Amino acid sequence: MKPGTAEALVMTPEMALDPYAVYRELRERTPFAIARERRGPDGASEETLFWPLMRYADVYAALKDHETFSSTNHGGGGPPLVLITDDPPRHTRFRKLVSRTFTPRRIAEVEPWIKETSDRLFDALPAGEFDFVPAYTVPLPVQVISRILGIPGDDYQRFKRWTDSLLAFVDTESDAAAKLGDMREMAEYFGRMAIERREQGAEDLITTIVQTETEDGRLSDGEAVGFCILLLVAGNETTTNLMGNMVNHLAHDPGLFARVKADRTLVEPFIEEMVRYESPVQVLFRHTVKEAHLPSGGVIPAGQSVGVFFGAANRDPDGWPEPDTFRLDRNLKDHVGFGHGIHYCLGSPLARAEARITLENLLDRYAAIEPGAAPAIRQTNAPIVYGFRQLPVVLRR
Repeated sequence: MKPGTAEALVMTPEMALDPYAVYRELRERTPFAIARERRGPDGASEETLFWPLMRYADVYAALKDHETFSSTNHGGGGPPLVLITDDPPRHTRFRKLVSRTFTPRRIAEVEPWIKETSDRLFDALPAGEFDFVPAYTVPLPVQVISRILGIPGDDYQRFKRWTDSLLAFVDTESDAAAKLGDMREMAEYFGRMAIERREQGAEDLITTIVQTETEDGRLSDGEAVGFCILLLVAGNETTTNLMGNMVNHLAHDPGLFARVKADRTLVEPFIEEMVRYESPVQVLFRHTVKEAHLPSGGVIPAGQSVGVFFGAANRDPDGWPEPDTFRLDRNLKDHVGFGHGIHYCLGSPLARAEARITLENLLDRYAAIEPGAAPAIRQTNAPIVYGFRQLPVVLRR
């Protein structure tokens, strides 16, 4: 990579094609300030400075220290999202409201329905080569989170479009007017849902959000809508990317597929290593409220936007032996693929369950997964995530 090229690629659609090459080039130099253009929710563009953190020790320290690295006013672009762009005590209030919905015990209760939905989607897969993304990795997570929220899962294509538009706010090249239209449509939709559930509750998460009394009373309409938007987007995007990365990896490593098929105790280590190896969320943003002193010796002044690169940390040689090798014998308790600290991914038990059910279905039904003849295409709509827009495969029985 030519000198200066890596800096120019940070947070661009080109970087989304292969972020790991950029990380290898820049990791040892971080943190340092990079100028980047970003668009806000109104479509206006401005040039800002931000500091990438790509070393494992620095990322881990920043995720633990929410008093220095604030999630509010982070300068990452896009509309604010409940929880993700909140600090305590507001963050604590919101997380407590829904945390019981995403415990492993509660997820276990909905697993039979997830398995039924997965089976139905697998039963409908065509013979021969097909694109696994629209056929499976998009509809399963959207339908699952829709059921938990209490909205019709059959409208998953519209929900996916809204998700893509929200995530694309960090992309300076995409159509701001179209994204704003999708944001308004999504807010109006959940506004109607919130009103309906306030008037007549149901056994769903939207009812919990709008009717539960917290220490500060019920959520406002705006807070409730923001919460619903976050849960819809985060509840499908991470899992879609995780499952696509998982299937692509197995398609290119038939020996690994056969190994996991023969030894099902490897299913969960495989999924966890997949989250580390190709983290479905690559970066989130923070804002320094005071001067930050990092384990690497780097210092970031107060008032700066910071990119906390999960994907880079999970491939740091100082954090992982042979970081660019996919291994099932790792101790993965400290990977940051789902974040760390108070913002650790609320829906990680759900993502793991969907990935496990999907992998077990693949192992039960097929003898091998092969890449299709058509090219696999990485998504470049949103550099903050890592997944596929198109993933042609052939499933062999």
